[in-house]
Amino acid sequence: MAGVHPFCTVAVVGAGAAGTLTAARLLDAATTARLPLEVVLIDPAAENGRGPAYSTTDTRHLLNVPAERMSADPGRPEDFLDWLRGREPATTKGTFAPRAHYGAYLADHLRHSARRAADSRLRRLRDRVVHAAALPDGRVTLRLASGGGLTAEAVVLATGAHAPGTGWAPEELRGSARFVADPWAPGALADVPEGADVLLVGTGLTMADVAVTLARPDRTVHAVSRNGLLPQEHAPAPAAGPVPAPDLTGVTGLPALRAAVLRHVARTRRTHGDWRPALDSLRPHTTALWQGLPAADRARFLADDLRQWEVHRHRMPAAVAARIAEARRSGRLAVRAAEVAATAPDGDLLRVEFADGDTVTVGAVVNCTGPRNDARSAGDPLLDSLLDGDLARPGPHGLGLGTGPDGRLRGGRPDVRMWTLGAPRRGELWETTAVPEIRAQAVAVAAAVVEALGAAPATRRRTPADRYGLRLTTTLDAAAAYNRALDSILRVTCGAEENLKEAVAADPGFALGHAALALLGHEWGADVDVPAALAAAADAASRGCDERERSFVAAAASAVAGGSSALLRHIDAHPRDALAVSLAVPTIAFGGVTCGEQTWDLVERLAPAYGDDWWYQGQLAFVRQEQERWDEAEELTVRALAAEPGSGHAVHARTHVFYETGRHTEGLAWIDRWIDAEGRRANNRAHFSWHAALHELATGDTDAVRARYLAQLAPPTVTGARALVDSGSLLWRCLVTGAWDGPLPAEAVLAGAPERWCTEPPTPFAALHTAVTLAAAGDSAALRSLRARAGAHGDPVFREVVAPLCAALTAVVEEDWAAALPALRALAPRIPELGGSAAQRDVVEETLLFALVSAGRHTEAAALLDARLDRRPSPLDRLRRGSLEPAS
Repeated sequence: MAGVHPFCTVAVVGAGAAGTLTAARLLDAATTARLPLEVVLIDPAAENGRGPAYSTTDTRHLLNVPAERMSADPGRPEDFLDWLRGREPATTKGTFAPRAHYGAYLADHLRHSARRAADSRLRRLRDRVVHAAALPDGRVTLRLASGGGLTAEAVVLATGAHAPGTGWAPEELRGSARFVADPWAPGALADVPEGADVLLVGTGLTMADVAVTLARPDRTVHAVSRNGLLPQEHAPAPAAGPVPAPDLTGVTGLPALRAAVLRHVARTRRTHGDWRPALDSLRPHTTALWQGLPAADRARFLADDLRQWEVHRHRMPAAVAARIAEARRSGRLAVRAAEVAATAPDGDLLRVEFADGDTVTVGAVVNCTGPRNDARSAGDPLLDSLLDGDLARPGPHGLGLGTGPDGRLRGGRPDVRMWTLGAPRRGELWETTAVPEIRAQAVAVAAAVVEALGAAPATRRRTPADRYGLRLTTTLDAAAAYNRALDSILRVTCGAEENLKEAVAADPGFALGHAALALLGHEWGADVDVPAALAAAADAASRGCDERERSFVAAAASAVAGGSSALLRHIDAHPRDALAVSLAVPTIAFGGVTCGEQTWDLVERLAPAYGDDWWYQGQLAFVRQEQERWDEAEELTVRALAAEPGSGHAVHARTHVFYETGRHTEGLAWIDRWIDAEGRRANNRAHFSWHAALHELATGDTDAVRARYLAQLAPPTVTGARALVDSGSLLWRCLVTGAWDGPLPAEAVLAGAPERWCTEPPTPFAALHTAVTLAAAGDSAALRSLRARAGAHGDPVFREVVAPLCAALTAVVEEDWAAALPALRALAPRIPELGGSAAQRDVVEETLLFALVSAGRHTEAAALLDARLDRRPSPLDRLRRGSLEPAS
């Protein structure tokens, strides 16, 4: 209709790093969701991406983080490094680039996002927002300094840190022309008189940059603060090897936390020769530590520990530190502890008196005290209007603003769509001002805004969409049930089957609902008539769907038939189809149609489609642990769990990190805590109990393994597919490790499993666990029958891997070691094709070890144990190795 605005307007207030990244992510998310947005970026500055942090033109002002950790692109970790190399080919990892370069890079990054935006657009307003008010329908009106105005469906405050406070300065100083209240204001240092000394108040990172800029051979720069502490220096070279974060289990309260951190620092200094890696290892956990402290302890930290934390956590690049050190040695920079008490004119200069009676005469006093954190004292009319209108409230301890988990402002009107990120969230998150944190928050805020606008009555699309913006050809009620099911699948929580059945009951013609139900029946053993569900999906798709939905239905049918190519083609065409990705990638919930490097490549190339999405971070973390990139995997899980504490995939990946690195005691304590706190909702809780039992088995605590099995894994507590995958496989491990006295209760597991899995398992992954459970039951006849069916299967993995595995397990059950050993050895290279995780497939290696020992092949068993101990230390393997004759 003519004259109707085609866009939803989202106003981003502030065009520095936070605003620029948010605008880019909004354009990306809107394009994916097919929601036309007009992103209005409002800031009086001439350029995007600069803000106070990156507006400097002095190339001696360097980033405080190496270039390889400063990417703006969530899917390309070295994007900034590559950008720099395009301009300065000699750039390497570890380079601390000029901050001016980073501002230019951010502006480029936003331009690329704007060009990619399909149905959305970017509009720039060079103005300042001075007032905000809410309309009854949740929209927000903004008043501009120019007198203009804007109404937006949503607003993101990306205002960054407030200007430095001046409350410390005597009144006569604040009124002096020789006082520089904000050194980052445009042209602020231009009028500092040449040849005159200068006083910098504050001795942090701002002081270091200003001192470098103002240094002259004929000038002394005086720098004072209450404590006179300077930021520490970044290490000139990376530490030798990563440092894991300390185990802070049971550490409560600030005194205990202080002591634990100091012990960690001392231990790291002994092992790595440097304290810095110890502090860096805390970074992924800092927000959780901050939020875990009682309010009184947080206040005590702010009063007693803040400055020590800041000078050690926020460090100078080595090049800047060298300039500061040289200036101090030459006498051009004098640093000490002092407080300004009074000032008075001295001709064209200022005479400054300190509290201890000393004086200096200077041409300028520059305020380097750092940003204010109290929104009430910031003197910002926009913030005042938000606080006075109860659209926002101060954050904890007066730091910034109160927010929800996704950055949405907490105020008296929960329907008002306003978010913030970066410095205003310091009270809630503490660590929130560095680019890695802001980058992740920008993704989360953009997703939340797009989701809220997609659901808002004024902007709701005719056709509903899933959580990643993909169209759903169905009714709103059926789509809502489907999305609840999808969330359950992605979180690995209960309810998916029930919600999908609700979706197809609400709309019997919902193709995706029927196809997803078929997959749950096929993969999970859910109570679903799989052929009928696939037929209903195909019939519905033929009656009216978009191309993506028809492609998914065809891919689902192919996957049930044992094919993978259709599913992989579908993902290539529709990378945001998270359900399809879940089906392709081996996970807790699905066996997967990919394995090894094929899985790695698939997950890694999906990064641009998902960015810092918590579900994707859990999937990527699992890949990283399989690649033995343990620290990266653990950091990804920390970020994912901070966004979604119930993320089963992130928990799964972290549990594997603990297991594969031999941190069995720590891992057991961590997974048990999670099971108690969040795991009650997990529909695969048995799998997490299985992981806990593996830790107990690895430590040799056989009593605990049996007790856990009986309490958490024995039927009828666990039935269905998980009875085979977790309960049955654990029983077989108990047999081959000698952890179970007496007959194994495997018959009860088989009785509780899906009947067709015991005779015709639907996937190679299911067949692996059926086979080991039949072995635990000592049922050679059933193993032979399963072998015959696998040998005649249309899937080559069944014929070439499952059938030989059944033959090998039959030989083990019958103690025919001459037949078992060559069969098990021959299988080793192909076991990954069965799907699942390395820890699950490890049951075959355990079987080989058992067969070697049983056959008296102690030298070969010892060699296998030596290799395992090198890969993953455990008390159980050390005990078993010690019981064998030395390898010859």
